[in-house]
Amino acid sequence: MDIEAFYQQNETRRESAEFEFGDEWTDAVGNTYRLSWVEATGELYLMIGPEATVSEDIFGDFLVADEPVSGLTVVVIGTVGSLGAVEDQLEGWEDAMLEENSLEWLYERFND
Repeated sequence: MDIEAFYQQNETRRESAEFEFGDEWTDAVGNTYRLSWVEATGELYLMIGPEATVSEDIFGDFLVADEPVSGLTVVVIGTVGSLGAVEDQLEGWEDAMLEENSLEWLYERFND
């Protein structure tokens, strides 16, 4: 879904503090993603820009058209109850994010 639909679906998201965990996450074809956590809902989500041309991400449910999308697209990859818990689960993310296909590392953290 696009970023505006994401916020419209639950206005609590729009009003909440958000914490970012990097904007250089990559998939197997080199698209880049931003990872953020919404404090009020506990949602951890990936956002990809309109230049993306991937058919499916590693989480299996984030489809982007073969042509560039019209806006910022998001997918919620998990729910984590507190900032401390997110930080624990993402320990080492700064280095992992810079690796090739870093979404694989992220996938392993949230699909045990």
